[in-house]
Amino acid sequence: MSTENVQNEVKEKYAEAARRIATTGKSGCCGTSPTDCCDPITSNLYDSAQAGDIPDAALQASMGCGNPTALAELKTGETVLDLGSGGGIDVLLSARRVGPTGKAYGLDMTEDMLALARENQAKAGVENVQFLKGEIENIPLPDCSVDVIISNCVINLSADKDRVLREAFRVLKPGGRFAVSDVVVRGDVPDVIRKSMLLWVGCLAGALRDNDYVGKLASAGFESIDIEPTRVYNVEDARAFLSAEGLNFDAIAKEVEGKFISAFVRAKKPNPAPCCDSGCCR
Repeated sequence: MSTENVQNEVKEKYAEAARRIATTGKSGCCGTSPTDCCDPITSNLYDSAQAGDIPDAALQASMGCGNPTALAELKTGETVLDLGSGGGIDVLLSARRVGPTGKAYGLDMTEDMLALARENQAKAGVENVQFLKGEIENIPLPDCSVDVIISNCVINLSADKDRVLREAFRVLKPGGRFAVSDVVVRGDVPDVIRKSMLLWVGCLAGALRDNDYVGKLASAGFESIDIEPTRVYNVEDARAFLSAEGLNFDAIAKEVEGKFISAFVRAKKPNPAPCCDSGCCR
């Protein structure tokens, strides 16, 4: 599938989810049938204190696989960028943590999600937030303008992850941190099984192998790279979905168990960073 086709499919799926939340107040499953439901991945990511600090629609709109705001080190006065901000839950939580002297940006390519996020911002009464329309492959912010980049199960949806990581590196200040939740594959899995598991785990996910993720971050210029598992997906949870895909579940279970995870991916932009011709140390 081409980059454009992947982007269009992702955009339509998340726009549909935003419209459903705006109409019904509930997110439902991220697929089109009961076996597509992603509850084992998206449920119970935020504690009661965090859930009580944001509008319910923001929580319903979260289709992530982790909670980067719980794991990222955010400091008062910092500028945070959330790649693929959806209904705004992680942006709003980050904005509260960096305080009124800080700033939280949310970047999303879907008009419906942006509208929902801005509505949630108004309900939450959080002022140090700005939602931007754009693609994570082309971040509409200047070089060296962000202290921390977060994201919640979105980078795996991009068909050009190298470009996403280069853009993340570009907009981070020297010493800036990359702190995202994402779906990651550990080790080798046969292609047909990998494709089916990723449809279940990530709903359109194109997750990277852990070693490939590390390699791409290093190629983009990052250092201090670390991948910390936060959830290991039990293949038994995917039994109905995989059987519906026509796969012999009992035959493939051993090849899949423990290999698909949600992970917290950390990295850092060097400080000082290598200087470029434009004069900005990137």
